[in-house]
Amino acid sequence: MSPATSSTYSAITLNINGEKRTLSVDHRTTLLDALRERLDMTGTKKGCDQGQCGACTVLVDGRRSVSCLQLAVAAEGREITTIEGVADGDELHPVQQAFLDLDGFQCGYCTPGQICSAIAVIEEHAAGWPSAATDDVRPQAGPPPLTPEEIRERMSGNLCRCGAYVSIVEAVARAAADSTAKAKEAVA
Repeated sequence: MSPATSSTYSAITLNINGEKRTLSVDHRTTLLDALRERLDMTGTKKGCDQGQCGACTVLVDGRRSVSCLQLAVAAEGREITTIEGVADGDELHPVQQAFLDLDGFQCGYCTPGQICSAIAVIEEHAAGWPSAATDDVRPQAGPPPLTPEEIRERMSGNLCRCGAYVSIVEAVARAAADSTAKAKEAVA
């Protein structure tokens, strides 16, 4: 029996960065391994392979997901965004630009996961989602100020072995401020 016809394999279609990709995978294949090994999308990094470092963070339906813990078959029919899909053509995403401008990286290994996580952090914050660092979690309180403490708490699932945390926090704060300014311009 060939692997493609085995009961432990399925043909799935993943929607990655707006492009549908069909492949046959073992049911135990993680989204991370499908991306890197089967689809040659190596921007998403394999770090601990246990969901503890955040290097493999991607966006699934706009929310952060550590792809080493998600099965590829469970991602079928969902919108997956990897680091390769956050820029708009040649124009970097504001978070990417802020990381570049403020040296929010050193070796760069964790940077793709940090950027994907930061994109989601900014959206979660704008939507008013509290974190463990939020003082007033009542919905009527609105989004808390995006202080360095809030950013550190919200980004705590992403580790940087080089210790670029100060610049990462600054980059997230700048990208969030730019995002807020653009949203206000759009309303005006």
